[in-house]
Amino acid sequence: MDREQFMESADKMAKEIVKFTEQIDFDEESLLDVIEDHMLPVEQFFANYNCAIMEIETKFKVLNEQFSLKYDGNPIESIHSRVKDYDSIIRKVIRKKLPRTLDAIEENINDIAGVRVVCSFVDDIYRLADCLLQQDDIILIRSKDYIKNPKPTGYRSLHLIVAVPIFLENEKKLVKVEVQFRTIAMDFWASLEHKLRYKKNISEEMLNKLAHELTDCANISASLDARMQNVRNLIMSETKGN
Repeated sequence: MDREQFMESADKMAKEIVKFTEQIDFDEESLLDVIEDHMLPVEQFFANYNCAIMEIETKFKVLNEQFSLKYDGNPIESIHSRVKDYDSIIRKVIRKKLPRTLDAIEENINDIAGVRVVCSFVDDIYRLADCLLQQDDIILIRSKDYIKNPKPTGYRSLHLIVAVPIFLENEKKLVKVEVQFRTIAMDFWASLEHKLRYKKNISEEMLNKLAHELTDCANISASLDARMQNVRNLIMSETKGN
């Protein structure tokens, strides 16, 4: 089923619901109860991912505080998070040809909840990732290291898919979160690359030219990261000797 067919199906379903409510003597309160019964699972679905993000963010804030005491500096520059909106999830469901159920979405889509941790130096990325994965309530599902193995575009980042427990009223539930680690330079490049690459009305020839230019910029950015890491290492070795 493609997007057009899916939208036609949804439109047909909406018309059938309207027709159904017109045929039955629904008072306003009863209709609201029906809508609430159908919306509650969806609202709980999104609430679970928001709770998982809060758990992950708290873990990084604690680590950042601990590192600031131990190493006299904060390794984390910023933390950003988001939960995919409903439209983005539906598009991915259609593209992956998944069953239209919340269970299937939870099982097959790993990046509904996302946390991006921006670090000062490359070494900080791996140190923080190791600390996160050593915590006994974190389960690693998948890891992709685009720092050691950049994408052809030049994109660099460390991606982890982890499961973190959230504690609800009557149950503990494991929820998947995608955690991305970048340096300031990696994040700067990725943000601008995203804005530039998806501009409309650009010719194929210009897109190819821009792709080469963006890859060069990514390599320059990586070189800057390496040099700044080297400067930091020199400073640390000097201060240790004193």
